[in-house]
Amino acid sequence: RPRSHTVTTTSSSFTANLSASSSTLAYDREFLRTLPGLLMVTEIVLGLLVWTLIAGTEYFLYPAFGWVMFVAVFYWVLTIFFLIIYMTMTYTRIPQVPWTTVGLCFNGSAFVLYLIAAIVDASSVTKELDSHNYNSWAASSFFAFVVTSCYAGNTYFSFISWRSRTLQ
Repeated sequence: RPRSHTVTTTSSSFTANLSASSSTLAYDREFLRTLPGLLMVTEIVLGLLVWTLIAGTEYFLYPAFGWVMFVAVFYWVLTIFFLIIYMTMTYTRIPQVPWTTVGLCFNGSAFVLYLIAAIVDASSVTKELDSHNYNSWAASSFFAFVVTSCYAGNTYFSFISWRSRTLQ
């Protein structure tokens, strides 16, 4: 006697939405023309300068410069990550994440830790340590303060964005 089998297939709305939304990759060209976008690019370029100026020296002999390297590289990588998030508009695909709060926390922590790192960097630069590395360390200190001011600006813009979201 022949057996009959019934096979039922279902499609979840999650997989349908995922395949539909991942098929097109958005690109926000206008983001780099905004002040937060310009500040972010400046943070990346000058942050790279901060850690390469230190990395080209014998920084590992002085723990203070190790801290500056950690902060500079850590926030450099995270800033690139957030730039990609903003330029590809990934934040629109993950609405569960409170992006305004995440941006405020990121920029605020970057500002505070970069300020500490810049102060540590500037206070550690002396001619007596190693005159051969003096210019690189002094330049890294200057650029660390410039990057700190950029993160301060982005913290301000993040706060404005966060504040307008929480009032709605």
